[in-house]
Amino acid sequence: MERKKFIIVTGLSGAGKSMAANFLEDFGYFCIDNLPPLLIPKFAELVAQSDGHINKVALVSDVRGGQFFDHLLQALRMLEDMGFGYEILYLEASDEVLVRRYKESRRRHPLSTEGGILDGLKLEKKKLKNIRERASKIVDTSNLGSSEFKNTLAEWLEQDERQRMLITVTSFGFKYGIPLDADLVFDVRFLPNPFWVEELKEHIGTEQIIKDYLNRFPITGTFMNKLIDFILFLIPNYIREGKAQLSISIGCTGGKHRSVAVADWISTAIRQRGYACVVEHRDLTERSGYHE
Repeated sequence: MERKKFIIVTGLSGAGKSMAANFLEDFGYFCIDNLPPLLIPKFAELVAQSDGHINKVALVSDVRGGQFFDHLLQALRMLEDMGFGYEILYLEASDEVLVRRYKESRRRHPLSTEGGILDGLKLEKKKLKNIRERASKIVDTSNLGSSEFKNTLAEWLEQDERQRMLITVTSFGFKYGIPLDADLVFDVRFLPNPFWVEELKEHIGTEQIIKDYLNRFPITGTFMNKLIDFILFLIPNYIREGKAQLSISIGCTGGKHRSVAVADWISTAIRQRGYACVVEHRDLTERSGYHE
């Protein structure tokens, strides 16, 4: 599939396929769990006809599909005959770890209808032997924490570290409440307030006239240098920890002047470093009395 990423996620039950799918979604993949193998070629055709709307796909297929799973090799041959490229991500773990995970979750192995967990794993390994031999990437999750697992997949996919996390910078007014999803909250009400300057009162923080006013005061530059340095220190550490989203909220009294300008400056600095960042001005319109 030209210029499209197509990944088949499979492997041993309890090895982390659902977690892998969640991570792949964070990386921008369109994920489907437990798709019957014979539908994979049909879905590949739909993706090919999506006009670029879907470029990265991950399909989870395993023994939960029962007799349908036996058709996976046939489905892969059909993909090859159709000229679609694909990669297989195979996940496994030691028997000891898998048994412990099943004990902790209190779930039964999909193939252990009569025997125990180990009997189900033995049968599963036999059914997956040919698939494992064709795998593009085999990951043993026995000793991988969540962040290590995510980083392992990111490195395999050559995912740019700076694009692994979506950063949202939100301006708001404290009198309307702090955003519920905020990870970091900064109060900028100590900065000079343009609201009390008659000719600036009706302007908003996205306008250069407000930013020029704030920059007249040395405290603004000192604060912005320290704040941006602090945030740029935190971001790569959050990424390495496996965080997929970071919400930074900047608050002033009404969310119209100071917080808006600061949010714009922060988002610009973040983007200049190559990180994925969006800026939102929550209280800039109806609540502030300003209408676009």
